[in-house]
Amino acid sequence: MNHMTQDNLRSAFGGESQAHMRYTIWADVARKEGFPNVERLFNCTADAESVHANLHFKALKDVHGDFPVVSMAGFGIGNTAENLQKGIDGEMFEVGQMYPAYIEVAKMQGEESAVKAMEYAVGAEKVHAERYEEAKKAVEAGNDLDAENILLCPVCGYITFDADEEICPICNTKSKAFVAY
Repeated sequence: MNHMTQDNLRSAFGGESQAHMRYTIWADVARKEGFPNVERLFNCTADAESVHANLHFKALKDVHGDFPVVSMAGFGIGNTAENLQKGIDGEMFEVGQMYPAYIEVAKMQGEESAVKAMEYAVGAEKVHAERYEEAKKAVEAGNDLDAENILLCPVCGYITFDADEEICPICNTKSKAFVAY
């Protein structure tokens, strides 16, 4: 695998891994503040970030060794609304800056497994930002997120609130495989 694509996948792996931990911590804040559905959303999104990290790691399957990993990582614990905004900002960085550049490099270098992994991630990250935006509006109004269903596609990390959705719009996985939170 070309070195630039390797570096980008390692960076994305690091960023997704850190997002997983950050969202897990923020889920606990939401629980303590009385927002159980936002807690569920943070936990679901944390697991979606693990899906992305897993995709990136598997795309690097033939790369062996120890490498320094540089990745974007937001820090800090605020209240639930602040944490949701930090989540939105991080997701939009990935959607608007990180993944588009990484995908172009991987395409240029003919690294199809990397392109697929990153295209799945960028599609899901856009949806994550939308879900966080909806949750933030509810929290700022003093309410919990109105979401009876929070479902995760275990293949690409897509999240839906619609239990009647039949297929993942990103990877075409049938909804019977979705994981409920």
